Amino acid sequence: MSMAPQSRVRVMVVEDSLVVRQLLVHIISGDPRLMVAAAVGSAEEALQEIGRVRPDVVSMDIRLPGMDGLEATRRIMAEHPTPIVVIASSIEDTSLNISMNALKAGALTVVEKPVGLSSDGYAGIASTICTQLYIMSQVPVVRQRSFAPWREGRMPASPRREPEQGSAHPSIMGIAASTGGPPALAKVLGALPRDFPLPILLVQHMGAPFMEGFASWLDGLVPLEVRLAQDQEIPTPGRVYVAPGDRHLLLSGAGTLKLSAEPPLGNQRPSATLLFRSMAQVAGRRSLGVILTGMGEDGAQGLVELRQAGGFTMAEDESTAVVYGMPAAAARLGGVNVSLPLDLIAPRLLRLARGEGA
Repeated sequence: MSMAPQSRVRVMVVEDSLVVRQLLVHIISGDPRLMVAAAVGSAEEALQEIGRVRPDVVSMDIRLPGMDGLEATRRIMAEHPTPIVVIASSIEDTSLNISMNALKAGALTVVEKPVGLSSDGYAGIASTICTQLYIMSQVPVVRQRSFAPWREGRMPASPRREPEQGSAHPSIMGIAASTGGPPALAKVLGALPRDFPLPILLVQHMGAPFMEGFASWLDGLVPLEVRLAQDQEIPTPGRVYVAPGDRHLLLSGAGTLKLSAEPPLGNQRPSATLLFRSMAQVAGRRSLGVILTGMGEDGAQGLVELRQAGGFTMAEDESTAVVYGMPAAAARLGGVNVSLPLDLIAPRLLRLARGEGA
């Protein structure tokens, strides 16, 4: 074995189409941060090889012959926990649904499948794939984070009671997540009743082509009605308004929703900080803001402004976050009233929304 440090991230490509597999190998080999450690055509082959290959990250096709990518994701997370990036065609409903369920089973993110060197937007898609494979290879994954009993024995003691935030009844809630977000959002929103008394504005960082599929997947999982937000819509209680792909979601001065194409903030559009900032300006102390798992710092500054405006702010505790990036940044900047493990967030939100205090 050579003594040189292994600097490149080792990728295992799982893709049944030979053409797409060769294309992915071509894309990955061209990135100085990455190298292809193995390229296989089925989930069965991937499971057979992964222990020997020990990749840093897996690029996972979702529509596979035999065992599909969802089952492969489950098995990898149970047997050889490895960061998984799902590569899916954004146009097929079936593959979208499987992709979202793969995120629930422990895959970290989903990106668009390239369709050919000449296709429109090929360079952008290729660059996104490489960047996501590289970033996700750095995420420390644990053996099957089953989303039921949170890593036993790691529940923090009950949080300190914060001083009451005035007696203002909340009128609107914002929630944001990035890496690891879909299952965390499903868990929090799934524990809220259909008659939840506030509208909920949601920012999830994900490729634009997947946002509609994400909203309909979430809608099928939780009691609340979930859909993509529309410009100038009036937000109503018990509904979840998801920021569409590549647009900021804001609360306007008139109390309506506003979709904005203003430039990305910190590389993010939609930006959680811009959502929380608009809520701070319009709803002030009548707003609730929540940050869940995610890489980076989006939302942290916005949560600070929301808290300064008298709103109540919450972040996911480190004990349950897949990536303790965004919640950590918000807490570090002083933007968080209380940090809670995922299971405890919905009950607290319900109490706050019903005006029963914090």
